Amino acid sequence: MSDCIFCKIITGDIPSKHVYHDDQVTAFRDLNPAAPTHILIVPNKHIDSINTLTNEDEQLIGHLFTTAKQIAAQEGIAENGYRLIINTGAHAGQTVFHIHLHLLGGAPMRLMG
Repeated sequence: MSDCIFCKIITGDIPSKHVYHDDQVTAFRDLNPAAPTHILIVPNKHIDSINTLTNEDEQLIGHLFTTAKQIAAQEGIAENGYRLIINTGAHAGQTVFHIHLHLLGGAPMRLMG
C-alpha cells in the first residue's frame, strides 16, 4: 500500500533501525519504545490486521513468531523472558493497519490478567 508507513519502511523509503530482514518479514526498533527492547516484526506483504488474514497467510504468520524467537536470542532477552503482542483493531490499540508483532523485553513487566 502506497500510504502505509510500514510498507515504506520495508521498501526503504522511510529510514529505520532494522534488526532483521528476509524475503518474508522485516524487523526494526520502535521509535517510541515501551521497554528497553521494543522491536516491531512485520510481514513484507501488506495485511491490514488479523481479521483480514487468509489461509494462505498461515505460514507467513508462523514465520513472524519464529523470527521473534530468533531476535529475542540475538538481543539477549530470550533467557529472562519477553512479551509478544499483536493489536487488532482500533479498540485494541492498533494504530498502524499493517499486521505487526511487538517484541518487548529487557526489564520485568507487569503481568496482565
